[in-house]
Amino acid sequence: MSRNAWFETVAEAQRRAKKYLPKMVYGALVAGSERGRTLDDNLEAFSQLGFAPRVVGHQAERDLSTTVLGLPAAFPVMISPTGVQAVHPDGEVAVARAAAARGIPMGLSSFASKPVEEVTAANPDTAFQLYWSGAREVMVQRMERARAAGAKALILTLDWSFSHGRDWGSPFIPDKIDLRTMAKLAPGVLPHPSWLWTFARTGRIPDLSTPNLTAPGGTAPTFFGAYGEWMQTTPPTWEDVSWLVREWDGPFLLKGVSRVDDARRAVDAGVTAISVSNHGGNNLDTTPATIRVLPSVAEAVGDQIEVLLDGGVRRGSDVAKALALGARAVLIGRAYLWGLAANGQGGVENVLDILRGGLDSAVLGLGHSSVGELNPDDLSIPDGFTRVLGGGAKSSSAKAGTFGTTA
Repeated sequence: MSRNAWFETVAEAQRRAKKYLPKMVYGALVAGSERGRTLDDNLEAFSQLGFAPRVVGHQAERDLSTTVLGLPAAFPVMISPTGVQAVHPDGEVAVARAAAARGIPMGLSSFASKPVEEVTAANPDTAFQLYWSGAREVMVQRMERARAAGAKALILTLDWSFSHGRDWGSPFIPDKIDLRTMAKLAPGVLPHPSWLWTFARTGRIPDLSTPNLTAPGGTAPTFFGAYGEWMQTTPPTWEDVSWLVREWDGPFLLKGVSRVDDARRAVDAGVTAISVSNHGGNNLDTTPATIRVLPSVAEAVGDQIEVLLDGGVRRGSDVAKALALGARAVLIGRAYLWGLAANGQGGVENVLDILRGGLDSAVLGLGHSSVGELNPDDLSIPDGFTRVLGGGAKSSSAKAGTFGTTA
C-alpha cells in the first residue's frame, strides 16, 4: 500500500487504517459498546435523510465559515477530543497542525498522549477537554495548566458511562509498553512492519501515558490509571457543572446531551454550548443516533446557546444535514483518526478536505450562498425519523421506529 497516496473518501481512509494498523489498535478506534446498535444508527440515520436540491439559482460564491465557542472556523467542523492517539508517533500534534492548516479548532483530550503545551503551539485555537475526574482542586489545577498553555475554551465530557463489553470482542490494550508487553503483542504487530517502522524511525514506542493529568512534580499516569481515577470519582451534579463553568470563566462546551430537559439544565448551568452526543456509540447502547435527537434539542435551546453535534459524521453532506437540522457545527472523531493512521498529518488534512468539499457541494446544490442558510426545507425527512428524549411530548413526525419515539 502506498501510504502517501491521496484518498477520496473517509471510507477509504478507514480501509487503509484497518490494513495498516495492528488488529488491536484498529479495534480500539472502532470501539462501540454491547451490540453496537447506537454505533450503527449514528451512521445509518444520516443515510435516511435525503436532500431537496435546486436546479436553478446556484450561487457562484459560497461562505462556509462560522465560529465555534468564539473560535474562527473556516468551515463548521471541529476536532473532537479523543484519548491517546498513539496510532501515529506525532499523535495529537499532527492532528492540531492539520486542523490549523485547514482553519478549524482543535479539541484536545485530557487523556491525550501529547501535552497541552505542544498542541496549543501547533494550533492556538485549542479547546481543552476534561472528564469529571479527581477532586475539585485537581480539576482546577488541570484547567489552570491548560489556560496557561493558551487553551481558549473548555470541554466537559459527561456522555461516557461504565458501559463496556462488545459482542465482537474488545481489543487488548496494555497499561504500558515495555519489553514484556512487546513480546506479548509481537504476533499481532509484526505483520504490520510499516506501522512499526513509523515509530522505529522516530526512536519512540507508542506512549500510553496521559501527560495532561500529571500532578505537579509527578509522573504522567497511564491511560488505565487515569481511567481508574475517573471510575472512582463520584459523578457530578448540575451544581458541580455550574461550579466548573464559573471556575473556567470562558467559553464552555458540555458534551453528551441527548435529552431536551438536560439541554435546558445546561443552559441554566451557564454553558456556552452543548454537543448532542452519545460518545460515538460508546455510551449506553440503543441510545438513538444523535442526528435523530438534534432537532428537538436545537428547537429547545438553540436560540440561547450554541448546539453542536457529534456522532457518525463521515461526509461533508452529513455536516450539511446536521446544520440544516439546527447544529452550528459538528465534531469529528473516528474520521480524522483513520486519516491520521493512513498518512499522519497529511491524512488528517485529506479528511478535512473531503468534508469541506462535500459540504460545499451540498450548499451549492441546495442553492445557498452560506452555511447559515441551510434549513429543514433542504431535506427529505422520513416519517418517524426524529426522536424526542426528555421532552415530555411526542415529536409530530415520530412514529414507531428505531429505538422507539420518546422518553
